[in-house]
Amino acid sequence: MRIVVTGGAGYIGSVLVPRLLAAGHDVRVLDNLMYGPHAILPLFIHPNFSFAEVDVTDRRALEPHLRDAEAVIHLAALVGYPLCKKLPRRAVEVNVDGARNVAELSPPEARIIYASTGSNYGEVVGICTEETPLNPLSLYGETKTRAEEIFLERPGTVSLRFATAFGIAPRLRLDLMINDFAYQAIHNRYLVIYEKHFRRTFIHIQDIAAAIQFMIERPERITHRVYNVGHDSMNYTKEQIVQLLQQRTEFLTHFAEIGSDDDKRDYEVSYARIHETGFRIEVDIERGLDEVIGALRYLRLQNPYSNV
Repeated sequence: MRIVVTGGAGYIGSVLVPRLLAAGHDVRVLDNLMYGPHAILPLFIHPNFSFAEVDVTDRRALEPHLRDAEAVIHLAALVGYPLCKKLPRRAVEVNVDGARNVAELSPPEARIIYASTGSNYGEVVGICTEETPLNPLSLYGETKTRAEEIFLERPGTVSLRFATAFGIAPRLRLDLMINDFAYQAIHNRYLVIYEKHFRRTFIHIQDIAAAIQFMIERPERITHRVYNVGHDSMNYTKEQIVQLLQQRTEFLTHFAEIGSDDDKRDYEVSYARIHETGFRIEVDIERGLDEVIGALRYLRLQNPYSNV
């Protein structure tokens, strides 16, 4: 299958694209290389891999690369509330206008998988299902919600609302909650946690990639337009994640009673719908934390202004 992956040099793409190539697909990555090409450099030797340095906001440059696609996986976005808060205009341009370009320029017969987010739910009382009204609390959530609406206006599109990602990838992210907590615990030996009772469901990056591949390769299993992607067993509060990390490495923790986290997401999600397709995650929290702790021990970021 001829698959175009926008944002394919990013966190998800750096794990997903090798899986698609290994499965025999022809994969074309479109990316503006905001974070550089390092994560995809080893893929250039693969005969079924191709790349174009393209920004999804550039409609004219984008069009010829989508023309013959049989499937499009749209990952390109400014991800996370801190980045969108820092670059609000750019967040709208990429997350909303870029999504519109991809939706409109993809061949009508092409299937589109849109990488959405549980951030669309915001702060919810009770358990979120795919029918729960969306209540994004940040510009990131707002732009991703609007992009999802754009894609769902187009037939043949499936939106995947992913749980909070974690795990090691060629294009590593340390801003993700578990990855961030683990890095600080290992290298700073100290964590300050606000609103320890806030709850999230987590999903390993390998399972995100597996879910997208499943949706591409098993269209006969898809009976809905929107799926929450994760597993009920991966639902934890911040405090519970800290306790699991403390079983693996020594560090001090201060649970702050005064102050708040800028990221107000607090929700529990039902994954019954995606379970009906037969998809199951493979990496549980224990295995995932072992990987993160094991790998991040060897990540040493040098402060250029320090003598030590």
